[in-house]
Amino acid sequence: MDSPRESPDVPMISMKAVNKHFGDLHVLRDINLEVGKGQVVVVLGPSGSGKSTLCRTINRLEPIDSGTITIDGEVLPEEGRRLAQLRSDVGMVFQSFNLFAHKTIVDNVTLAPMKVRKLSKAAAREKAMALLDRVGVANQADKYPAQLSGGQQQRVAIARSLAMNPKVMLFDEPTSALDPEMINEVLAVMASLAGEGMTMVVVTHEMGFARRAANRVVFMSDGAIVEDAPPVEFFDNPRSDRAKEFLGKILHH
Repeated sequence: MDSPRESPDVPMISMKAVNKHFGDLHVLRDINLEVGKGQVVVVLGPSGSGKSTLCRTINRLEPIDSGTITIDGEVLPEEGRRLAQLRSDVGMVFQSFNLFAHKTIVDNVTLAPMKVRKLSKAAAREKAMALLDRVGVANQADKYPAQLSGGQQQRVAIARSLAMNPKVMLFDEPTSALDPEMINEVLAVMASLAGEGMTMVVVTHEMGFARRAANRVVFMSDGAIVEDAPPVEFFDNPRSDRAKEFLGKILHH
């Protein structure tokens, strides 16, 4: 039985009046954002607009100065075991792959489920192999990260996040460190996740992915959300001058 808070009308992510400063710099200004269950929200904007910080506050990798953030109806606590528990429900994939260099690919994926979810080694390995197969790198399971391409390592990082059965996946520019020919293999895995109904927040410069896979595009500038619209609307008919200028630079260079 689902618990009552699993009701579909509770947003998976809710940010209310969230503010964040780095010293004098106001990096998030009164952010109000809701992401429904199964929604894919792509966050776009010029560099320095607060996109990555927004992503990192959703699982408290960055603390906030004011406001509230809830995941599936539960307020993110400041610290402690409850935070660790909620954080394990939020998968995060960064620009850098952050894999353990001295562990094999399969060990990278089994580590957290055994430690945090208390899975047995056999169960964790079986699950890891299924996930590595799903992201197309099962044949690399016994290699070490350095033996894989960047695109393969990033797909392993996605599998590692999925191994925790997250409710939400956050992607912070997951393809920006990759060679161009590897970008599509990572985006394809992300698009298939989106198609399966995973709730996702994706900070990216990949406009094609935003058009294809997003339910909504959130456009940020100077720490604020300037537009929040379906992709077709955003790309074909942006309302703000800031978004028009941004799209003009990106789409016509």
